[in-house]
Amino acid sequence: MMQMITLASRPDGAPQPENFKLESAEVPTPGAGEVLIKVHTFSLDPYMRGRMSDAKSYAAPVPIGGTMEAGGVGEVLSSKDPGFQPGDMVLGMTGWATHASLPGNTLRKLPDGLRPSLALGVLGMPGFTGWHGLNAIGQPKPGETLVVAAATGPVGSMVGQLAKAAGLRAVGIAGGPDKCKLAQEKFGFDACLDHRDFADPASMRTALAAKVPDGIDIYFENVGGKVLEAVVPLMNPHGRIPLCGTIAWYNDATPGALTLPQLWRSTLVKFLHIQGFIITNHWHQLPEFLKAVAPKIASGEIAYLEDVAQGLEAAPAAFMGLLEGRNTGKQVVQIV
Repeated sequence: MMQMITLASRPDGAPQPENFKLESAEVPTPGAGEVLIKVHTFSLDPYMRGRMSDAKSYAAPVPIGGTMEAGGVGEVLSSKDPGFQPGDMVLGMTGWATHASLPGNTLRKLPDGLRPSLALGVLGMPGFTGWHGLNAIGQPKPGETLVVAAATGPVGSMVGQLAKAAGLRAVGIAGGPDKCKLAQEKFGFDACLDHRDFADPASMRTALAAKVPDGIDIYFENVGGKVLEAVVPLMNPHGRIPLCGTIAWYNDATPGALTLPQLWRSTLVKFLHIQGFIITNHWHQLPEFLKAVAPKIASGEIAYLEDVAQGLEAAPAAFMGLLEGRNTGKQVVQIV
């Protein structure tokens, strides 16, 4: 038998334990071209909150009763695809489950010697998101200033480290003094601001201005909310804003006080370049990312951090904590 966590009901606001259900079923038998996987570790990511909603989006929602979506890594148990053999370690969209049977053409074999869970974080979708957004949209130049929120997360920490390597001043924003310390001591940020110290965007903006005396050239946007309101007035002319997420609003039906006219006027008079992107639209560039970044991981030039929840049943609480910023580093769930 296998176990999986399904979507029991759609949340109204922040997800609650009753929105999830732990269920059992027979281990699937792979069909032609499919591969049966025993999941070792799967990823928890903010985008999953959107999949719990039936609002129109770039991807279909998880149906009620359907297994929660996730990328996972695991061991091949049996294969009806000649490209995979029992014992291979693979990456695929396994879901929140102990087993998955997936088409072989949707899987990626993992190289020997790499800790498999890294393919979910620093060498997976989050790291790739940071690399692509910074380079393709941020267009970093030596001497510029970059700001990124969730600075100790898998996206923000990648962005900050790549920015520093490119000769930029990197300022992080994180939740709590421990995370700010981590941003500077482990990930090399020049400065870090604790957003929990500020009750409103105006006071945060004042404090942030002191850390970016030359203004902000690149704001890597993955949070929204109070941070966005604090940052936009500090953007320099011709500033760039890669936009990959707005986690502060995922559970909030009434977003903050930065009005559309204010945002649009700042965009106009400062000639800002704001571009949203979904990393799955750029998957063809993954080999280029791995070629550029994997050696830096192996050498220790790029640091990373994982927050590991143990056991499938721990996934809902870990996910709810992720949306509230209670994780430190890349959030994964380890089953094996």
